[in-house]
Amino acid sequence: MNHLGDMEVFARVVATSSMSAAAREMGLSPAVVSKRIRRMEERLGVRLLQRTTRQIALTDVGEGYYERALAILASIDEAEAFASGRAASAQGVLKVSAPTSFGRLHVAPHLTPFLEANPGLTVHLDLSDALVDIVGDGFDLALRIADLGDSSFVARRLAPVHRVLCATPDYLARHGEPRTIHELSRHRLLAALSQDPWKLEGPEGPVTLKTQGPLRTNSNEVVREAVLSSMGIALRSTWDVGAELRSGKLRAVLPSWRASSRIGVHAVYPTRRFLAQKVRIFIDYLAGLYGATPYWDEGLDIVERSSDAA
Repeated sequence: MNHLGDMEVFARVVATSSMSAAAREMGLSPAVVSKRIRRMEERLGVRLLQRTTRQIALTDVGEGYYERALAILASIDEAEAFASGRAASAQGVLKVSAPTSFGRLHVAPHLTPFLEANPGLTVHLDLSDALVDIVGDGFDLALRIADLGDSSFVARRLAPVHRVLCATPDYLARHGEPRTIHELSRHRLLAALSQDPWKLEGPEGPVTLKTQGPLRTNSNEVVREAVLSSMGIALRSTWDVGAELRSGKLRAVLPSWRASSRIGVHAVYPTRRFLAQKVRIFIDYLAGLYGATPYWDEGLDIVERSSDAA
């Protein structure tokens, strides 16, 4: 009996949260997939999956079995890669989710050298500002810009994120430059709906500030264009507006106030003992590319002052 084959079917069902989706990926019928899962549970004498009409969930035993099954299947891939002389580079498809702007600016431009070094690998890069279901949507990893506290995933911090208040010199000349948080609250404050209110840290401790301005949008890129067109003051990441701060198109406002220093760029992936080679080398590649002082922060006095203060 093909226990390894059943194990692979089980792993695909969990990864896709659907027997039908797993069947399509593996070129099988849903009935065959269901039969093989049932046969495996009967052989083991335990229930691995809880099935309802709406979803499939792992039991406690199933979760432990899933982690061990992934390790076994990944080890087999590694062994075959080694035996066939392919161990030096990753193989297969790497599915990555990233925030829209960050992925466009700081992932996509760096894929060519990565893929040239790993010709057996194909990257599927999905850009979205929505919080994707990593396992349910079949991603190998997701890049997230946040202060992470979800213990159900493993997260590796790839880079710090500095979010600073900024505006154009033209806006500040016409409306005045705020000198205090109280004065800031009277200005046109631009934020995407998902980033309202602002949570700032500064000399007076943490402050939560409700934004108010002439623009409401769900798009961070629209906010970026709005602040560059002198509509108001925005709280932007240096990875997004570092070039404009260096060139003088934007000026830092209240530089002693900024978003939480705990926010970072993280690579997030499902908890497991064994990390697939394709995932590990991509994470290592990005970590080496970004680092503790990422290239987008080079030459920014506001970031250097923040580091000295820390």
